[in-house]
Parts: sequence; structure tokens; C-alpha cells
Amino acid sequence: MKRPLLFLFLLLSGITFGQIERVEPPNWWTGFKDPSLQLMVYGENIGSATPKITKDGIELERITRADSPNYLFLDLKIEKGAKAGKFPIVFQYENGKKETIQYELKERSKPAEDYVGFDSSDAVYLITPDRFANGDPSNDIFNHLNETTIDRKDDYARHGGDIRGIIQHLDYIEDMGFTALWSSPLLINDMHSGSYHGYAMTDFYKVDPRFGTLAEYKELADKAREKGIKLIMDQVANHSGVEHWWMEDLPFNDWINFQERYEDNEPVVYSNHRRTTNQDLYASEADKKGMTRGWFVDSMPDLNQRNPFMANYITQNSIWWIETLGLGGIRQDTYPYPEKEFMSDWAGAIMTEYPNFTIVGEEWSNNPLLIRYWQEGVDNKDGYDPNLPATMDFAMQSKIVQALNEEERWDTGLVKIYEGLANDFAYASPENIMIFPDNHDMSRIFTQLNEDVTRTKMAVSYLLMLPRIPQIYYGTEILMNDTAKPGDHGLIRTDFPGGWKNDSVNAFSGEGLSAEQKEMQEYLKKVLNYRKDSEAIHSGKTVHFAPENGIYLLTRSSDNEKVIIILNKNEESVKLDLKRFEELGLEGATLQNIITEEEFLWDKTLELPAEGAYMFTTKTE
Repeated sequence: MKRPLLFLFLLLSGITFGQIERVEPPNWWTGFKDPSLQLMVYGENIGSATPKITKDGIELERITRADSPNYLFLDLKIEKGAKAGKFPIVFQYENGKKETIQYELKERSKPAEDYVGFDSSDAVYLITPDRFANGDPSNDIFNHLNETTIDRKDDYARHGGDIRGIIQHLDYIEDMGFTALWSSPLLINDMHSGSYHGYAMTDFYKVDPRFGTLAEYKELADKAREKGIKLIMDQVANHSGVEHWWMEDLPFNDWINFQERYEDNEPVVYSNHRRTTNQDLYASEADKKGMTRGWFVDSMPDLNQRNPFMANYITQNSIWWIETLGLGGIRQDTYPYPEKEFMSDWAGAIMTEYPNFTIVGEEWSNNPLLIRYWQEGVDNKDGYDPNLPATMDFAMQSKIVQALNEEERWDTGLVKIYEGLANDFAYASPENIMIFPDNHDMSRIFTQLNEDVTRTKMAVSYLLMLPRIPQIYYGTEILMNDTAKPGDHGLIRTDFPGGWKNDSVNAFSGEGLSAEQKEMQEYLKKVLNYRKDSEAIHSGKTVHFAPENGIYLLTRSSDNEKVIIILNKNEESVKLDLKRFEELGLEGATLQNIITEEEFLWDKTLELPAEGAYMFTTKTE
């Protein structure tokens, strides 16, 4: 076991070191609606000790000794009048020895109602931190960790991006017009290889030192908040990394799925990935278990949320990070893979404590019925109550790509997005679904659209107009691509130019960018900054007209503003007859082109240039 690191952790946590190596959560708060707290105490033979707490307002309700003798689980009740501060927990051993730790309860920094999540008024910037900017080269390598190299020529090695690099470029993110920041996980992945992506956590309470410190993570949250940018944390309830500290000494015999096979060094049982078993009324129990209990890969043990102590651990960890960082949201990875009853309880526990918060779950499906199932407010036939505010719209993402790549016929081309958006009737709240042109797990949109700049603009401007929460992956603004090896994760997550000292191209300043890249960057910046203050786009009424002759029109309307987007796939300019759109009440109105800022009168016809996206507004300064 990694005793020296654990000792340092305990010193930093203010916990007196003895046989006890860990107490998690490392601290807690007063004033939650749920007064319960379950502590996991880890140390050699701690299971033989009897704990005692004498602090007023704290009741030790239950002691659970695990299958491993090195764990104790303590169920505490924090009464309403309990005061913040440190208090002792005394452990009495059978041999007469005593050991004392000092545990801390803190006062919450702000009321629960003030934790306001992201919504359709926001635009989210997604970052893979290892590939965004290296703000502190001194933290690139730590010799005590399993992976100790930096190699920017290797797409699957660490490149050195970190929290400091993100902090240093918050001005850029703000200037582009983004109001929320989603970073891939920043917790430690002490894996032997491929640790850069962050999805194989080896300690759920520790920031990876190659990204920075907990203090820097808090600084990122604080400085982002000062700029009106909400910080979204990427969390993983489904699995950990195989190098997680507890894998050396698992507390219960059912802490992970297929634990006996793991401990006997037998081959891993993988998930069947049949995600429809969550909704399928006819699914066999074998298929259901094969979906949720199988491992993703050899290096990611599948956590068993049917174990109530594991379930509490994951839920408390999420709440701990919300309070510690003052989060503006959570993105939950691989949402359909854990036990779905647990996911309902997990989301419900968070939303009970933080009624204005937002959680978005990843359901990678092109079927709107599957996406719909997970969102709070739906009437599921099986009675499942998801408690989840937001889901991810892979279905509409695929329709946008099809619409722009296909030829215009009755049943292909732009009709795909027209009919795709028509599925919104199925959703409880379509405006709380996250839409995106691409992300860290799929080909860049520029590659998906065959490196067509015009159609890339059409894709991003259209999705930014929808009744959705839009997310843009870093580098989309400068046409980053993975065309050399489409779908290759290492290439998708290419370094953002200018994030490293001596980069020949700097996308933050524009130095070295091609004319097309600069134009795309400025285009997206203009649309995002308009969207930032547009009530019509945030919450207005949506009306769209079936595509005809390669032209599709959608409008968003509020009391004081109308915004129109017209997608034109014709290779030549078109004179559009506006009579068809008279129900919009725009005849005689003065509109302004959002990109060029030119004004024109909405009259009988509108001259549209060749292929492209054209955005207009009635809201003129």
C-alpha cells in the first residue's frame, strides 16, 4: 500500500496519523436536509476497534465492520443544531490502545438555493485539460506515480496541460462567449498508461498532481465564477481505475462487480453494452445484468452500486465536490451503465439538497425514446423516476450531420433535422437537453462534415439556435480535425495550439492561424456573444418550416425579439418568397444580419447568397 502518500494526505486533511490511514469524506458540512453522514475509516485492523463520539449534536447511530478487517463504516446523524468545528472520534482497541482522529464539520459557504446550475441560457465549453494549455510545467512529471513521461508526439501519452493553463485562459473562454466550462475529470488517474483522459480515477477525493492541487481547482472555480462562467465537474459513478487504492484491499466481497474473478486473476467479464435493457419491457435478467455489471475494459473495475456502502460513498463524494468547489453542474459519464435504481437515488439526493442545480447524463443513443427515458418529468411505463434534469442529445447531433452531408431529396438532407426536432414532443423539457456538434469521444465536426467550412458553420449556428443547452468542444472554433484517423481518440484530443510555450501557432492570440481558422473563430465568437443576451434563444417560442428546395427556416421568438436562422444548401444564390412565412408577423419589419450587422426590410422576397447559414434578428441597437 502507498503509505507515504496516505500519510501526506492525512496531514493535509488535519487528521492525526496512527493506524488510521484514511477517513472519507475527509470533512463534511452542517445544514443539509439529509442529516446522515457515513464515514469510511481505513487503517490496519481498524475493524477491531470500537469508535466513540461525544460531540453535542452528533450521534453515532451505527457501526459496520466490513469483510476486510481494515475498514469501519460509521453512520452519523448531524442534528439541526450541530455547530461547525473539529471534534474527536476515539477508537478503542481490544488491547487497550486508543487512537483519536479530529474530524471537521464546516459551515456551508452559501445557501443551497444559490447553487444554480447551467441551463439553456448558457453555452458550454468542453475541455480535455491535458490537451488545452500547460500553465505550470513544474507539475508535468511526478516520479512516484505510475506514468512518468510527457510526450506530445504520442497521442495517448500525457502532454502536460493543467488547471493553471485553464485559469490563464479564462479570458479567452469568456471573450468567445461561453458561460459554462466542462472539463474532463481532473481527479487522479495513477494508471500505468493512458492516464491523461481522467476517466480511470484512482482516488475520488484527490486532484491529479499533474493537473494541479485542490487549491488550484478551487481557484479555477472561483475565478470562473467571477467571470460569470459556471464550472461543470465530470464525474464517474460506473467505474474506477484498476490502480485505485482500494483495489489492494477491498472492503466488502461485493464492492466491485465480478470481484471473485478479479481476485482469482480470472479473465474480466465485459459489459454487453445493450443499453436498451434499461427501458426494454421484455429484456431478460441475463441481458440486464450483462449490461450493468460487466466491466468496460480490464483497467476499469465496475463499481457495484447495489452495495449500500458503495452507493453512499458515490453520492457523498458528489455532494462533497459540489460544496468544496461551489459547482455549477455535474456531467455524469456513462449514465445507463450503473444500476439505474441507484442513479435515480443519486440524482434525487443531489437535487433534493440543491433544487436549482443541474446534472446532465450521458446516454449515447440515436434513439430519442432512450434519451427521453432518463429525464425528470417523463411518465415512464415501468414507473422509473429518473430525477435527472438533463440528458445529452446524440440523436439530434447525428441528424444534423446527416442533414448537411446528404443530398436534398424528399426524405434526405435538411428534412432530417426538421423531423429530428419534431421528436421534441416526447421530451419532458427539450430545452434542458444538451446538444453538441461533437465531443471528446467522437470525430470532430469538421471531419464529420468532410472538412467543409461552410457546412461546419451551418451545423454550429443551427444548434446554437435550438431550444437546447449547447456544448462546443475546444478547437471547434479553429476547425480542429481528426481526418487523418477518423474516430481516433488521441487525435480527436489534439493539443490546442498556443497552450504550450514556443508553439508556432497560437489560437488564443490568432497568431499563425489560417484565414479559414480565423474566420471560423470570429464567426463562432459573434454567434455565441449574440446568444449570450438573447432572451428569444434562451427561452423563446420555436417555430420551423419544412425544408423546400434546399432551404430550411427556424425562428425563436420572445415578446421583444425574433431570431431567424435560414439554412441554404443551394450552390447558387436564391430569391426566397417570404409569403410562406407570413404567420411570423415580420412583414415590413427591419431585421439585422447577426454576422454582418447589415440591416434590411422583410418584404416580399429575400435574396439569399449561396450555401450557408443566415441569421437575422429584429433586435437592433
